[in-house]
Amino acid sequence: MKVKQDTRTRFAISPVRIVWQTEDSGSTIESPELLLIEHEGQPVHDSSVRQTCVLRHEGKAPAVLLDFGTELHGGLQLSVLVGSNHNQRKAKFRVRFGESAMEAMSELGGSQNATNDHAVRDSIVEVSYMGTEQIGNTGFRFVRIDFLDEGHLIQLLGINAIAIMHDLEYKGSFRCNDELLNQIWDTGAYTVHLNMQDYLWDGIKRDRLVWTGDMHPETSTLQAVFGYHDVVPKSLDFIRDEYPLPNWMTTFPTYSIWWILVHHDWYMHNGDRNYLFTQRTYMTELLRLLADCVRPDGKSDIPNPFLDWPSSTNPKGVDAGVHALFIWCMDIGVKLCIAMGEQETAELCRKTSERLRTVIPDHNESKQAAALLSLVELLDPKLVNEEVISPGSSKGYSTFYGYYILKARGESGDIDGCLDSIREYWGGMLSLGATTFWEDFDIDWLKNAARIDDLTPEGKIDVHGTYGGYCYQGYRHSLCHGWASGPTAWLSEYVLGIRPVEPGCRVIRVTPQLGDLEWAQGTFPTPLGIVKVVHVKLADGTILSDVMVPEGITVL
Repeated sequence: MKVKQDTRTRFAISPVRIVWQTEDSGSTIESPELLLIEHEGQPVHDSSVRQTCVLRHEGKAPAVLLDFGTELHGGLQLSVLVGSNHNQRKAKFRVRFGESAMEAMSELGGSQNATNDHAVRDSIVEVSYMGTEQIGNTGFRFVRIDFLDEGHLIQLLGINAIAIMHDLEYKGSFRCNDELLNQIWDTGAYTVHLNMQDYLWDGIKRDRLVWTGDMHPETSTLQAVFGYHDVVPKSLDFIRDEYPLPNWMTTFPTYSIWWILVHHDWYMHNGDRNYLFTQRTYMTELLRLLADCVRPDGKSDIPNPFLDWPSSTNPKGVDAGVHALFIWCMDIGVKLCIAMGEQETAELCRKTSERLRTVIPDHNESKQAAALLSLVELLDPKLVNEEVISPGSSKGYSTFYGYYILKARGESGDIDGCLDSIREYWGGMLSLGATTFWEDFDIDWLKNAARIDDLTPEGKIDVHGTYGGYCYQGYRHSLCHGWASGPTAWLSEYVLGIRPVEPGCRVIRVTPQLGDLEWAQGTFPTPLGIVKVVHVKLADGTILSDVMVPEGITVL
């Protein structure tokens, strides 16, 4: 018998609020407030010593919509005491999970695209009398429960959400004098934490998959918050083995590039040469395969070029961004091949990068592409910021590439502009009731939008059911997507100013940039211990810093 231990932890969480309940003739709900009381999940024999919530189906199914207060990964624990349908000995319920209140109220299909894709979130289940059942395995904050046994009643002993996640210490931290930025850092950290399941997923409701492009902002956040975790190498190895060469990862050559970029950052943070060497054969062959895609004239020629979904309507911009990714990959390939003793492939990467740099493609006003071209120093960061990124503030941002837009803007020195766009764009999601960051977001969605934690009132727009494109239309849209966590990594890297310089963080650089902030402080996990920093802006604008590092770390 082969047994694998699940290293995740189960947490029982009580609902915090009743958002809605049926109030029609034909259905009755007695004492629904008892569902908000903490319940251990243990069934009992009778109700003589306790009160219970009673649902009566008298022609119309009684139903209640519960709010658990924050986005969760897992399911629902439902404890039933007894009902009037003694012959059947079971009670039938319809259970609907939702990342928004309106999603939990929706019907499958239809114009708002409610689905059971990747994880069943809408199902009919049976629960035994005097029993406790666990239902569902998805991402959610809200649950609607309908009692379906017409002509009968049921006593609910208690309801819990069963959250399943790794019980982790948040070793990294960020605090400053702007509470909104603090909340944004925490929300990005929690978004990635929820997606650290058996593997590093991109979404806990939909996209419960390993995507190497999406992993880059996720692992950047993960390193800033948790340091090392097995879920990263496990996921990198999984996707490598799923796509033996010459296949491209998930059909995208750019996602094979991201696999290399994630490995570089992981090596710089953790310094595990043994793990890097296990990738030697695949990585060098992949780098050669990618180099073969660069023509003698310095242009790349690949199938299925891709940056992210919002940029896909701008093919000229996509081509420019892909060109920049190739340069980034070849430059990183030189460093990794030297570390692995692969001098011949390192030289191939260097020459390929030189050839690519003879071409400066047109970004066609794509903020994603312009940011990448700036980051590989093919375009001047200040000029890119002034002409492309800064105009319109966070208009044109995307949740995935927002991280790289912030990095490019940060390299231009426009820290104030970065902080303002973080407040506007990621803060915009929080203003709509988000507790995790979304698969996609457009700043225009804020106009006349209702919050996701209430039923949409007349005259307001249901953001979740109305918006979204490509593969994430309507309620299929994930409201917990790890690739949207970029501000967490960015605030640690640019405001706290902490960057690894040598593998394993043996040498780090601390260069704080406070922008309009008065002070910032935080921690950063390394293999050698926790780095602690406190930065205070003085009256003349200079920054006074206190940097505390573990033994073995040199600060530049």
